[in-house]
Amino acid sequence: MNFSYTSEQQAFRAEVRTWLEAHVPRERLASFDTREGFEQHRVWERQLFEARLSMVMWPESLGGRGCDLVEWLIFEEEYWRADAPMRVNQNGQFLLGPTLMQFGTEAQKQRFLPRIASSQDVWAQAWSENGAGSDLAAIRAKAVRDGDHFIINGQKIWSSRALFADWIFGIFRSDPLSDRHHGLSYVLVPLAARGISVRPIKGLNGLDSFAEIFFDEVKVSVDNLIGIEGQGWQLAMATAGFERSLLLRSPGRYLRTAEKLVQLYRRHHDRADGDPLLREAVLQAWMDAEAYNLAAYHTVGKTLRGEQPGFEASANKIFWSELDLRMHETALRILGERGELLPAAPAAGDVDNWLEGFLFAQAGTIYAGTNEIQRNIIAERMLGLPKA
Repeated sequence: MNFSYTSEQQAFRAEVRTWLEAHVPRERLASFDTREGFEQHRVWERQLFEARLSMVMWPESLGGRGCDLVEWLIFEEEYWRADAPMRVNQNGQFLLGPTLMQFGTEAQKQRFLPRIASSQDVWAQAWSENGAGSDLAAIRAKAVRDGDHFIINGQKIWSSRALFADWIFGIFRSDPLSDRHHGLSYVLVPLAARGISVRPIKGLNGLDSFAEIFFDEVKVSVDNLIGIEGQGWQLAMATAGFERSLLLRSPGRYLRTAEKLVQLYRRHHDRADGDPLLREAVLQAWMDAEAYNLAAYHTVGKTLRGEQPGFEASANKIFWSELDLRMHETALRILGERGELLPAAPAAGDVDNWLEGFLFAQAGTIYAGTNEIQRNIIAERMLGLPKA
């Protein structure tokens, strides 16, 4: 494997770095789990789009830049290195977008993808229901065909950013007599549609991080059906694959977190050196982040050669979610009692956002398919072990 960059790739890195240094907000944006923060992030996304840096791998005709996977990794490394804002439209950009690229009609691609790239439309995911979380095939919310429309009734829950988003994508039971993963359809729904109500659910940080969505005779055009009616399960699994893959959790994010962890350790070495296990944890985190980065380049190399990554998405998901949790736990151990303070607290000092990151990392082993489910997939489909 060749780890050197071409002159074009080096020029691209320089361009991205220069732009980010000039445009990343000096003050951290408010959380996008607030109305104010949500709109601030939408403005940031618009700036990225106007600089052709929103969705660098998408075709230019759909609002992208036409970069390849290596250039995307370069962009991500620079993005996180610059401490640029979190992407408020990641559901639309990294989950729905690739799904539309693969399964959408040409008209649907032209209709939705440029608006996703520019964040004119910000999307939320509507998978889970009460009784249908890890067991997604237990979905009961219905989308029954009535001429040129679906009539949707039911409830979704644990939908990130649905309180402020414009659209949702979800799977609904379009065949009322079906069960499990049969008879489901993948439908796009505007949250402003008549009959929809959205209620906030507070997360561990006290903000409205999630929402539950209620559908009461909601009428949606069949033009919003993605793929074939009744085959929504296959599309949902494709979306879940994108959620577990590199696209949503690029290695640049963890390289930057590991770098900040090392910096934190050095600032507190007088205290931290007294605990050899803490020093070992920092070193291990740095090595794991580097290993994830190298593994990503290996996967990208295979993809560029036309090979299929296989079930590596499940292994990736377990690795990044548990690495993220370990790094934040280690940071809080270094900070000691101050690790429980928010950055705005009077004695916060350099606590940064480690506590907020730690709380968010708790969910990493659950969303995108729990790590227990991913281990079952690896055992049964990758290693060929018998079902328990």
